[in-house]
Amino acid sequence: MKIYLIAGEESGDLLGYNLMSGLKKIIPDIEFCGVGGSLMESRGLKSIFKMSDLSVMGIFEILPNLFKLIKRKNQTIDDIIRVNPDALITIDSPDFCLRVAKKVKQKTSIPTIHYVAPTVWAWRKRRALKMAKYIDHVLALFPFEKSLLLESGLSCDFVGHPIVGQQIAKPNEVTDFRKKFNLGTKKIILILPGSRIGEVKRLTDIFKETLNIVSQQFPEFALVIPTTKSVESLVKELTNTWHEKPIILANSTYSYEVYNSYKKAAFKEATVALAASGTVSLELATNSVPMVIAYDVNFLSRVILKFLLKIKTVTLVNIVTGTDVVPEFLGAKCQPEAIAEALIDLLHSKELRNKQIESYKICMARLVPEGDLNQGDFAAAKVIEHLNYSRKTL
Repeated sequence: MKIYLIAGEESGDLLGYNLMSGLKKIIPDIEFCGVGGSLMESRGLKSIFKMSDLSVMGIFEILPNLFKLIKRKNQTIDDIIRVNPDALITIDSPDFCLRVAKKVKQKTSIPTIHYVAPTVWAWRKRRALKMAKYIDHVLALFPFEKSLLLESGLSCDFVGHPIVGQQIAKPNEVTDFRKKFNLGTKKIILILPGSRIGEVKRLTDIFKETLNIVSQQFPEFALVIPTTKSVESLVKELTNTWHEKPIILANSTYSYEVYNSYKKAAFKEATVALAASGTVSLELATNSVPMVIAYDVNFLSRVILKFLLKIKTVTLVNIVTGTDVVPEFLGAKCQPEAIAEALIDLLHSKELRNKQIESYKICMARLVPEGDLNQGDFAAAKVIEHLNYSRKTL
């Protein structure tokens, strides 16, 4: 069996890696090809171009890269048709992946599976209806997505979220981390300004001003920023003028194992976190880190999203639990003074921190897949189950 996979960012690379690992357990001689990052490549995929070429977010952030993205889209479509795989699995990055899948479906009968349901519950509800014409099956990470997609005529399985199986730092990893960075018994504020160039540029100065305010009341905290290869140099450049120099954990400075160990320890030891919106909120929840979410896009994107957004919160912990327990500051509300006030409230109040942590337990329980399989293995089983069913119905 030959599977063609496409991932456009680091979270998709991890999903792809876990899925590929699960597929190999079921079919040891399975072949992989497509687009992915270092994790997927370590499982045998040879990416036809760098995954970072697709890591663009925001309506007006895409425009300067439009021609490059069109070129990559056409290159990918041509390669899929040439390879003629047993299935095409697109992972997240819907603006790129779904365009590819649509063209492939128009030209071939290759089964198409999209991994990570598009956020039709947040905006662009009509997308699900259109997807049903060229996507054969969807693997959803959140339980509430399945019924919404089934209503739109899309075949769907809830496969759980990979965050549930994430490992927490062990005591020796925490000790090594504190020793490496001379932290002693210092408390930690975790800073997470995003993994894309555009969001890091927009948020870093806002975070700087926020932390300057916070440090007036809590000067004893160490600041730690885990980051990725794609934005490492930018993060270092933009934080160079910070009054309190942060510890920057970059996955190009250390081996994957060492970086991952330090990152896990930083999450485990953080008292609070200031983070961009996204999957990272679930990662913080797994580690019981109280958080404040802040995010902004450029002005024109703000205006458009204001009219398109269908939900009151974008923080995944809030969405899954149906609460507003995690404070968030989005768009025009992404202002240092307001964000700092929320962080200071968290640092002062054990009751507020515990309230968030209790909501995390509810959130994680709702993201567990069925049965005893881990998330990647369960997703792989559902892929094979769907493909076998599809063959029987042809």
